[in-house]
Amino acid sequence: MTGPVSFKAACVQLRSTGDVAQNIRDTSALVREAAGQGARFIATPENTNIMAQDNRAKLAATFDEPNDPSLPAFSALAKDLKIWLLIGSLHIKVSDTRTANRSFLLAPDGTVQARYDKIHLFDVTVAQGESYRESSQVEGGQTCVLADTELGPVGMTICYDLRFPQLYRRLAQAGAFAFTIPSSFTVPTGQAHWHVLMRARAIENGAFVIAPAQGGLHDNGRKTYGHSMIVGPWGDVLAEAGSDPGVIVAEIDPALSAAARAKVPSLQHDRDFTGP
Repeated sequence: MTGPVSFKAACVQLRSTGDVAQNIRDTSALVREAAGQGARFIATPENTNIMAQDNRAKLAATFDEPNDPSLPAFSALAKDLKIWLLIGSLHIKVSDTRTANRSFLLAPDGTVQARYDKIHLFDVTVAQGESYRESSQVEGGQTCVLADTELGPVGMTICYDLRFPQLYRRLAQAGAFAFTIPSSFTVPTGQAHWHVLMRARAIENGAFVIAPAQGGLHDNGRKTYGHSMIVGPWGDVLAEAGSDPGVIVAEIDPALSAAARAKVPSLQHDRDFTGP
């Protein structure tokens, strides 16, 4: 009996707008480009369906899950291309005033294999005049999600989750050989922390990191860092984008995760302790 085999993974980098229909078209075109390069697992960023001018505009353009127009479009795309498609996040309306920041993993038959609602919400002042209060608009999740795929178990997270290593430890110890970290990083935090945090989550857990990102100046005035990355379990950067929309592809060998964990078996060495 053999384990999971190698496969190509791709990150789709976007510059989403307030136009949901246009975002669906732009995303679909790049997903098709990635599939054309042989990718079997393709991931899109956080905020795939919308980067709105403000919360009012976002609520006006979003729907509850049964009525969301982007999810069936992407489900049909996954089925057509026969790929695993991670839609990094869609804003899904959960009340008159709030949305969920929800990631969807679509199987090659188009069905939803797993859903994950972002747990850690971005309430941060990153620079003078640049602050975010995601919790004022978004209902935070409460459940850690490990998705079962024929490629191996994948841990689903979103953006600011990256700064909470205990989440990744839990996923790794549950069997995840790879983490998805779809993001819309700010430019100041991206320049300072993006690369080191992505590599740290990979190294400390012996796992692949698949991190598609938003990049560039959006029509709502927000600037995002880009630099979508695929990182190996030894911390090596396998592929990296710049700031513009596009596709990056890398070979993923799940056996390398097992090898990294055998060399440094830290997942087996966690100990309970007391204090302070």
